[in-house]
Amino acid sequence: MSMEFLLASGVGMVTACGVYLLLRGRTFPVVLGLSLVGYAVNVFIFLMGRLWTDALPILTGEGAVADPLPQALVLTAIVIGFATTGFVIELSLRSRHECGSDHVDGHEPRSPAGHACAAETAAARAGEER
Repeated sequence: MSMEFLLASGVGMVTACGVYLLLRGRTFPVVLGLSLVGYAVNVFIFLMGRLWTDALPILTGEGAVADPLPQALVLTAIVIGFATTGFVIELSLRSRHECGSDHVDGHEPRSPAGHACAAETAAARAGEER
């Protein structure tokens, strides 16, 4: 197997895991999924600059060199991704404080019969006992 295939497969797996987590109902997995997708995009952009094997780190004269633009874009994307993750975490904490739930829609899920789920029923019973 070539290195390009392994790295492309790795980017695909991280992207798939990130998308799976983005589709979850709770906010913490959504934040993790957003971070994973951001990491996958960063690695993808970095790989677009091509892989060079058996090349000296110090170049003398003319020859094939790595493209510095993807590296600069990834550094910028890391900073923006960190700020975005912090903002999304703050939004999810604020939503939990305001709604009392960490579901992305702000409501606890209900069973198909219209009854509250077991966790919501247990929380209501615990509140009545106090």
